[in-house]
Amino acid sequence: MSWFTDLFTRAPVGWRDLLDIAIVTVVIYEVLTLIRGTRAAQMVVGAGLMVGLLFLSQVAHLETVNWLIRNIVGYVVFAAIVLFQSDIRRALAHFGRAPFFRLLTKGHAVEEAVEEIAVAAGMLAKDRVGAIIAIEREIGLRNYIEGGIPLDAKVSYDLLVTLFNKESHLHDGAVIVHDDRIAAAACFLPLTVNPRLSRELGSRHRAAIGLTEENDSVAVVVSEENGMISLVLDGTIERGLTPDELRSRLRRLVSYGRSGTSPQRWFSFG
Repeated sequence: MSWFTDLFTRAPVGWRDLLDIAIVTVVIYEVLTLIRGTRAAQMVVGAGLMVGLLFLSQVAHLETVNWLIRNIVGYVVFAAIVLFQSDIRRALAHFGRAPFFRLLTKGHAVEEAVEEIAVAAGMLAKDRVGAIIAIEREIGLRNYIEGGIPLDAKVSYDLLVTLFNKESHLHDGAVIVHDDRIAAAACFLPLTVNPRLSRELGSRHRAAIGLTEENDSVAVVVSEENGMISLVLDGTIERGLTPDELRSRLRRLVSYGRSGTSPQRWFSFG
């Protein structure tokens, strides 16, 4: 009965074993997700058949088949690298965007996003194209994101200028930025009900103020009438910013969250 007892006897499982299993599981899942629906899936099936045939040749003593497979495996690997180089690049880029690696590079990515937003605001202001860009901080903006058109695209001034182009179907509403990604466009924000607001402020400014009254987000507004750049935080607005001033404000507010130093020239309406 010793063999029966040994069958149910297992070595103690430690945290390293659990971590090992978790990492392998995640890697296998990500690989299967990447190759699903691509040419690589057929390649994996073919490789699996070759491995199965190799084991079969060893068990059945098929020497010729075993010799043939062992000799062509090396050439198949090099051929796969050449044929699927684009898929390999895509896989490596996908792993680089994994949450763990993005956490390590988040600071640099946010700095790049701030730069792109400042450049886009300057270009839109020069052409007097109205725009509103809401930047999420600690409090999520999921309710407004779900009401817009989801994009999940990297922040770039080209994309922002295109989205707010008057010929675009997405120019109405706001663009919401999460970290270094444009989460959604054509999002409708709540208008403020503050009666003390100046009549010079249009619907975009009122929507930006209304949003920031409810949460800790930051909103950048470009006026269609005069091309003025404004920054809104906590229901207060700072108007007449240059792209350089906007870049400086956003770096302090976005990079360091709520602990950042607040701008000094804010106009409060209540």
